Amino acid sequence: MDGVLRCSRYAFGPNRLHFCGPDANREIWDYVNDGYTDFGLQKLLKGFETLYPYLEHIAQENHISDVFDDRVVEAYWLGNQLLSHTEKRSLHTYFVEGLRLKDKLSLKRFRILEERIGRGILPNHNYHVINVPKRMGHQEMDATPAFMDSCRVSYGTVKNVSGPSITVEYEPLIAYGDKLLLGSAVQKKIVRRLEADYDIEMLTPGEIITMHWDIPCEVIDARRAAELKRHTQRAIAIANVDIQA
Repeated sequence: MDGVLRCSRYAFGPNRLHFCGPDANREIWDYVNDGYTDFGLQKLLKGFETLYPYLEHIAQENHISDVFDDRVVEAYWLGNQLLSHTEKRSLHTYFVEGLRLKDKLSLKRFRILEERIGRGILPNHNYHVINVPKRMGHQEMDATPAFMDSCRVSYGTVKNVSGPSITVEYEPLIAYGDKLLLGSAVQKKIVRRLEADYDIEMLTPGEIITMHWDIPCEVIDARRAAELKRHTQRAIAIANVDIQA
């Protein structure tokens, strides 16, 4: 899968719910289902006010000219070695000048974010979901554990496939006292809304898939699942230091 199409599969879920990106859900759906990319799809993805600046930042830090290089896309959504090539100082500058978070957050919340940068936030979707004090996008809403669980990229093992319905076993993000953690594995049913003719359409029990807002995005291997879990747990650990601040 090329990087643009791969990125679109993850962006589809929140765009469908009008949380972020342009009002172009049908266009993105058509591109993904046709398995086709062009500059039109790239232009739609550039309209995601949080996603695209992150891709630019990761690409720049790694001296990669193509923002939609598959390695850059994977670093943002799942996590990979590119994240280790980013610096805390440049990430702080990016938050101030790229996302303009100093203008969008209260001073207290921005100070919390600065402390979390110092503890090792990385330019990855799950770090943003779990550690940026204020949600970004068209709608402002409290970041409850249930909201963060849906908004983060998670993964699960396919247990059953019945037409468009997929039963997946995964570890949900939950609150335990005043801390966040990944809970015991539970099963949930999700529905295939994307119909491209490759891995998601040929799922079998035992495969591992990623999910974003209950949209199955792609099949991944155990190594990528472990990398995604590692970054998710690290993001949780950073947030837990001051989650009540």
